[in-house]
Amino acid sequence: MLTLNTADLKPAELQNYLQYAIAPRPICFVSTIDKKGNVNLSPFSFFNIFSINPPVCVFSPSRRVRDNTTKHSLENILEVPECVINIVNYDMVQQTSLASVEYPKGVNEFVKAGFTQLHSELVRPPRVAESPVQMECLISQVIPLGENAGAGNLVLAEIQRIHINEDILDQSGKIDQAKIDLVARLGGDWYCRVGVDNLFEVEKPVRTLGIGVDSLPASIRNSEILTGNNLGQLGNVESLPSDDEITSFRSDPELRQILDATIGDSQTRERELHQYARKLLEIKEVHKAWKVLLS
Repeated sequence: MLTLNTADLKPAELQNYLQYAIAPRPICFVSTIDKKGNVNLSPFSFFNIFSINPPVCVFSPSRRVRDNTTKHSLENILEVPECVINIVNYDMVQQTSLASVEYPKGVNEFVKAGFTQLHSELVRPPRVAESPVQMECLISQVIPLGENAGAGNLVLAEIQRIHINEDILDQSGKIDQAKIDLVARLGGDWYCRVGVDNLFEVEKPVRTLGIGVDSLPASIRNSEILTGNNLGQLGNVESLPSDDEITSFRSDPELRQILDATIGDSQTRERELHQYARKLLEIKEVHKAWKVLLS
């Protein structure tokens, strides 16, 4: 394993390692305005939501690594502590990237990138009409994280009003994760698209008190077939199937076939049972998988 001391790396080297490793990162496409009324629009991938009550997003316009200068977005926020955070989806990612070009101060990236300005209702910076979600924010605090090249400036933006394109909502009025078609930033020139084909759900353990991987029988915990993800699924149940449930499940055709074909061969039986359980876990049939493993 490669081990690095951050103090031994140049800022550009450290930036490369961290931006490739700490990914994907959501994109904060932030519009700001200075006291003269000049609008700026710029994307930042050092961004996330940090609080629900109050609703606070955090993003960081870092000092440029090459020359230690600050960005127009930061300068605007210090003059007019307001912004709009516009969420970026796949349909606008190329234009968003174009808006990151370092145009001279006073140049409106809305115009350069071909976006449509919408008047905000509570703050002075405009919204991006093409964005599926637009959040009007007041800046509560800007925390400088250093004075050297690459140092961040932590901006705490409290969300005051949210605008959501109705096309991305489901029938209950909630955002449909598949419809919003988000993109995220990776290292270098790389991005990723959060599309239907790569969406998956993980049941939240806070809904139950899982027994934990440490409670799994050693033969399961040390399986050469089951993955770490599989063990996590198995450890997230509150209780194991009863003897009656296991006995009843032995009528399952595939299980019956494995048991009949491996009489007297415990090693093969365990391997095939683990393979069947893994197949069930991949389709989220956790309790059936447990019945197979305990048969």
